[in-house]
Amino acid sequence: MKASGRGVSCGNWIYLFAILAVLITYCMQEQHEHKLLIYFTAIFVTSLILVAPLASKFLAVGPFVISGATLVFPINFIFNDILTEVYGFQLSRRVIWIGMACQLFSAFLFFLVGIWPAPDFWQNQAAYDTILGVAPRIVLASIIAYFFSEFTNSLVLSKMKYWHQGKRGLYQSYRFIASTIAGELVDSVIFITIAFAGTLATGDMMKTILGIWIAKTLYEVILLPITTRFANYVKKVEGTDKIDFPHETNYNPFSIFFRKK
Repeated sequence: MKASGRGVSCGNWIYLFAILAVLITYCMQEQHEHKLLIYFTAIFVTSLILVAPLASKFLAVGPFVISGATLVFPINFIFNDILTEVYGFQLSRRVIWIGMACQLFSAFLFFLVGIWPAPDFWQNQAAYDTILGVAPRIVLASIIAYFFSEFTNSLVLSKMKYWHQGKRGLYQSYRFIASTIAGELVDSVIFITIAFAGTLATGDMMKTILGIWIAKTLYEVILLPITTRFANYVKKVEGTDKIDFPHETNYNPFSIFFRKK
């Protein structure tokens, strides 16, 4: 089967999902036992999957207009900060890969249900396509932006924590904000460029990138007092406060798939 006008065959989606199933299996290998990690992973993945359907509605916030996804997507960066701050880069990397696999799996299911023939009495295909329809260019932009931005966020925070020798207080707040600024900038630039290049004027694209970047960064700044306190609470519960020393940490995102000798 092939979606009309979408240019992506169902066979290609199934092939891609088979590859991702192998990837997520590797991600779950040698997973350390932590009390709260599974819950953080569930929240991270859920908020990530919700981005696509929530993006279909725009919200009025005073004189400003934002996408519904703006409310939920920064949650990923907040939990990425907590994961890296508490468990370190290597476990954060696993969760990022799991999130990516689940995001693609959900896109596959949205696509499959969307192209599946409906009974004659069901007249809501247009509504379904508006909310859950899969546009290949948007999916590609989302996946690439997610990959680079999440790893940028985790990398920056991990290295800054090492430079700060794990200090809390203002140092912790500084690395949380700095990593978010870097990650959100990468996400905004990559997504808008891939998704809308050629359809929006360069000036409009720059304004959109700047607006989304500022909005998402302010989101985390506002929640910063809660985020840092919660991260420190998790450290206490888990009994861990990982610092990634350079000689012990491989920052290659793909190294997770290679067995240690």
